[in-house]
Amino acid sequence: MTYKEEAKMKKETVYKVFSHMPTIKTERLSLRPMHIIDAEDMYDYASREDVTKYLLWSPHTSISYTKDYLRYIQDRYSLGDFYDWAIIDRESRRMIGTCGFTRINTANNSGEIGYVINPEFSGRGYATEAARAVMEFGFSTLDLHRIEAKFMKGNDASLRVMEKLGMSFEGYHIDEIFVKGSYRTVGVCAILRENFTKAT
Repeated sequence: MTYKEEAKMKKETVYKVFSHMPTIKTERLSLRPMHIIDAEDMYDYASREDVTKYLLWSPHTSISYTKDYLRYIQDRYSLGDFYDWAIIDRESRRMIGTCGFTRINTANNSGEIGYVINPEFSGRGYATEAARAVMEFGFSTLDLHRIEAKFMKGNDASLRVMEKLGMSFEGYHIDEIFVKGSYRTVGVCAILRENFTKAT
């Protein structure tokens, strides 16, 4: 098999997986595709300045904006090129955030995860639980070799989640991104499949 053929096969595998977004269940959570019915729950946290302070996107300005965003996500799901799950708290049945892959590099068998949690549900280990399930999916189903996560300097809560996941801090990229009118320094943590297996 040539390099091009192998790369094409890997991309097709990712498409097949995410064009029919699977549901992942953990002890307390269900990770499923986002739907328009999640609009109110998403707007509840996505409209908050404190939630988006360390994210690339700005607060949602209205429930209509959130609904439009969710409709856009439905189209992305159908294309198989969007890798983010809604996090559902099974006890309350509320959508409490999102978690998934912000990037999948099939050429290098690597991925990058991201997550956001409604502050009402923070401090309960939900981000860690969801991210661990996504990482397990990445290593087992997608056959990834390396998964990394990034955080803006100052976002200590996100760094703690990465540490709990067994990720190693690899350093800061000074002024790596220009977002919301200023340059931001970004930290990188990562873990290899063999080390994730040992940690879990």
